[in-house]
Amino acid sequence: MAVYVCCYEESDHLSRKRTIASLAALAVAVALAVVVPMSSASAATCATAWNSSAVYTGGMTASHNGRNWQAKWWTQGEAPSTGGSGVWADQGTCGGTQPPPGTNCNHPAWVAGQWYPAGSIVRYTNGQYYRAKHENPGYDPIISTWYWEPYSCGGQPPTTPPGGTTGFVVSQAQFNQMFPSRNGFYTYSGLTAALSAYPGFAKTGDETTRRREAAAFLANVNHETGGLVHIVEQNTANYPHYCDTSQPYGCPAGQAAYYGRGPVQLSWNFNYKAAGDALGLPLLTNPWLVQNDAAVAWKTALWYWNTQSGPGTMTPHHAMVNGIGFGETIRSINGALECNGRNPATVQSRVNAYQRFVQILGTTPGNNLYC
Repeated sequence: MAVYVCCYEESDHLSRKRTIASLAALAVAVALAVVVPMSSASAATCATAWNSSAVYTGGMTASHNGRNWQAKWWTQGEAPSTGGSGVWADQGTCGGTQPPPGTNCNHPAWVAGQWYPAGSIVRYTNGQYYRAKHENPGYDPIISTWYWEPYSCGGQPPTTPPGGTTGFVVSQAQFNQMFPSRNGFYTYSGLTAALSAYPGFAKTGDETTRRREAAAFLANVNHETGGLVHIVEQNTANYPHYCDTSQPYGCPAGQAAYYGRGPVQLSWNFNYKAAGDALGLPLLTNPWLVQNDAAVAWKTALWYWNTQSGPGTMTPHHAMVNGIGFGETIRSINGALECNGRNPATVQSRVNAYQRFVQILGTTPGNNLYC
């Protein structure tokens, strides 16, 4: 009996220890099962990473250092933080899970002119996907990059968005060689920051085509600004003439506010309206942005180059990437006054600059230099 009682008590004691240990382990497992999902669920999905060269307007979001941020007003180059100008509002930590890559790839093809609400995802003609950051009437995703952003099927932006700003065919040293007397306003960094707005510029075709397009653009810019010297139109008497009052939106910045500015001397209220819509900038109400912000100035020039045919029949970008020749870029910019023998000296000035610039870039000018 003594031995039996002894052994029974020992066995009972061990059993109670095992039961307590099992309950403790179960409690830990339950706690982990509850805590881990809650922690994961509490972290919001990160917005697209902040880009120092991108333009952000009020309401746009970006992620930076593990937190989401929302812009209160227009900003560029100012990293999200609670300091600085106060343009960024902290939206909290981020890092939630996203769908695995390779899913949800059945998005419709992009259709020009079709209305797209914010958040719409489309497949562009190059096979890449884009998401509407802002609602728009079917703007081209690789041209109107304020309205669209690259998107992957997995729900995360591509690691290297197609047509990024890296690898511009003109180095800073070559840029300085082209414009030895340029105004300090026209910075190389302003130009490279603007390239993200039109990723096809100087990125289309073989290396020769890319260099020729960059040279052609800069040669025309050289003529329009006197070697990147003039920021605004010099003849102030013309200023009141650039308000087309027949436009329904009028001239909210003033009768004389739409004079020539920037690398292509953007002028007229309807051009400021169109460029502002494409770039996501309030240029109709604040045209002075073009003369106060170098990146904005360069973007207006690239807007014209890539999207406008002017008095010509094609955009300058189309003329260069399809081998039609430098002469057609002159026609698209100022053909009504210069081409078909109207002003041969001015045409020759543009051609001379183009020939000099392609030489600096180590390539040839190609055919059809005159219009």
